[in-house]
Amino acid sequence: MNLETAKSLKQGDYIHTPNRFNADGTPMRARITSIKTWKTRPNEIEVRCKRGLSEYAIFHESELDFIELGYGS
Repeated sequence: MNLETAKSLKQGDYIHTPNRFNADGTPMRARITSIKTWKTRPNEIEVRCKRGLSEYAIFHESELDFIELGYGS
C-alpha cells in the first residue's frame, strides 16, 4: 500500500495482510479504528486497527508494505 492510499482510508474500512493467514487459509483481516496524520510531517502516518476482541496494531509509513486494502462485510 502506498502513502496516498493509506491517507484515503477511513474508520471502519478493512485491511488485510498478504503474508499472514488464518487457520482456514484466508488472509488475516483487521478493521481500521483511526488514521493519524500530521500537518508538519506530511510523509508520516499511523494506521491503527483492531482484529478480533483484543488484538490491536499500529502500522507506520515504513510498514505499509505489510498491509493491503481489504474487503469488508
